[in-house]
Amino acid sequence: LLYPWDKTSTYIKQPPFFEGMKAELESKKAIQDAHALLHLGDSVTTDHISPAGSIPRNSPAARYLASKGLSPRDFNSFGSRRGNDAVMARGTFGNIRLVNKFIGKAAPKTVHVPSGITLDVFDAAQEYASSGQDLIILAGKDYGCGSSRDWAAKGPYLLGIRAVIAESYERIHRSNLAGMGIIPLQYEDGETADSLGLTGKETFSVQMPADLKPRMRVQVTASSGKSFNTILRFDTEPELTYYRHGGILNYMVRKLAGVPV
Repeated sequence: LLYPWDKTSTYIKQPPFFEGMKAELESKKAIQDAHALLHLGDSVTTDHISPAGSIPRNSPAARYLASKGLSPRDFNSFGSRRGNDAVMARGTFGNIRLVNKFIGKAAPKTVHVPSGITLDVFDAAQEYASSGQDLIILAGKDYGCGSSRDWAAKGPYLLGIRAVIAESYERIHRSNLAGMGIIPLQYEDGETADSLGLTGKETFSVQMPADLKPRMRVQVTASSGKSFNTILRFDTEPELTYYRHGGILNYMVRKLAGVPV
């Protein structure tokens, strides 16, 4: 029995998590010359990341809903539209209190580094996607702190985030990133983006070995020529398995289908 998706609905939409998925495991694509979508500081919470509250009238989500013929009074809230990934992706990192070092003030904006243009976070992610560029996030201490929110991991996945490099993680959010197949990397003790001389406007290549082990060292090389080691924060073998499958959702589908996992 297949669910009869209503293509005209702006509340429930078929999610894209399984698009292009094959029964067999595919080799993981290397992260090469990735841009930082955001350069964040300490204590970025899941409220900063996950879409919440009413939908602002000048936001990417509002523009999407307007394109579907809705008036602002019918936009409703992100919570009511959490079944529509197109709305939720557009609201990810849409918190007006988000402080991005590229901007230097609180705003749900970032800089598209190749062009130097300041854009809404979703629009910048789309620009990078259109040119096939990988994306990462740079962050400080306690990345993902606060209450657990599944869209704080799903949203970055839909924006094309391949990895996060942070000084430390909130425990559950780190696990949620792993569950979406996003690589959580952690600076070695005493190192930060600032101490390494990173501006965030470099490109970054992540050297993921074929034989991965929990909490192993992984080298990152910036286009400035700076190389540094990070700790792979897949803390358990199951998390490595989820990563190889492209996330826990893909893993469970293959398992239910009887594919060896």
